[in-house]
Amino acid sequence: MSRQIIHTDKAPAAIGPYSQAVRAGDTVYLSGQIPLDPGTGLLVEGDISTQARRAFENLKAVCEAGGGSLSDVVRLGLYLTDLGNFAAVNAVMSEFFKAPYPARSTIEVSGLPRGAGFEVDAVMFLD
Repeated sequence: MSRQIIHTDKAPAAIGPYSQAVRAGDTVYLSGQIPLDPGTGLLVEGDISTQARRAFENLKAVCEAGGGSLSDVVRLGLYLTDLGNFAAVNAVMSEFFKAPYPARSTIEVSGLPRGAGFEVDAVMFLD
């Protein structure tokens, strides 16, 4: 099976040796998105809701570059440096996803790249 590398300037460039997303067959594996402004490459300033919103916008841009949309996402991974922000991130997620929701895990981590408080990755299925 061939792999197609997905890239868009509407989301931050990878900050390491990885691709924004890789399509293999009908499945697109989206790398983690933190709340970086795609224009400046800098972490957005603001509370966890602002950070989550920017990260979901970045994820949305990569989904679209891969030929799909957030409604094609079948699995999400959410990573927070403070699970006390769980409700705020859920509220932001509901701005981007409608039922039926993708499968999801939410994990508290000790740190994220660039000092971010939130990261999201995903798997998208295109039929």
